[in-house]
Amino acid sequence: MSASGGLRRSVDEDTGVAVLTLDRPERLNAIDLEMAGELTAAWREFRFDDTVRAVVLTGAGERAFCTGLDRSAEVPQPGSPYMVDDPLIAIGPKANDLWKPVVVAVGGMACGGAFYLIGEAEFVVADETATFFDPHTTYGMVSAYESIYLAQRMPFGEVARMALMGTAERVSARRAYEVGLVSEVTAPGEALAAAVRCASVIASYPAEAVQGTVRACWAAQEASRAQALAHAGHLVALGNLPPQRQAELFSARRPDFRTR
Repeated sequence: MSASGGLRRSVDEDTGVAVLTLDRPERLNAIDLEMAGELTAAWREFRFDDTVRAVVLTGAGERAFCTGLDRSAEVPQPGSPYMVDDPLIAIGPKANDLWKPVVVAVGGMACGGAFYLIGEAEFVVADETATFFDPHTTYGMVSAYESIYLAQRMPFGEVARMALMGTAERVSARRAYEVGLVSEVTAPGEALAAAVRCASVIASYPAEAVQGTVRACWAAQEASRAQALAHAGHLVALGNLPPQRQAELFSARRPDFRTR
């Protein structure tokens, strides 16, 4: 077991499964700049570690898997819609050219920037407490990257509804399973164990065949995903309200929502 900053990792050398844990439960596992760098480093290190044949990604605590970018993070931006610095752009495995299978285990909230991670995993296991939502539009931000990642997994209408409803609606684990975002729903607190069981089975197979299959699955949708992501930064730069106005909307947020 090792830890640095907000990310914990452990590797079971017998099964070949690594577990990465977002470990900032006091901040609902929101990603600050330090954790973003740690995620990038972990994925890149796994490329060279042949003892790791599958990875499970989860979040610490019971309240959230991840709530996206920590709002306290300061990310200076160039004064041009054609140059955007996205601090989450390289936090996922595929962005770091890792083609080993990744399974995500979700309990509690998964929202906003969490979809950068979910969107680059092979599949998602969630427990009954899990809820999924995208708060961007509520706070005057464009849901670009998140919507693109979700569009690789869910029907168009479901993606659009989640993105446009903002904080007014949360998608339950059961509904997420029905629309294909989640592949298995477990009892509360059992998602991590179920994800590790799946990863252990996959890791027991010949690595070359597994990694080739992962690459083939992603090749089927890679062109459309890459083309869409090429526009995402410009849409964010053009459509986002100024940070001060976003902060005002965030501070005035209403806690009421419906779950479906």
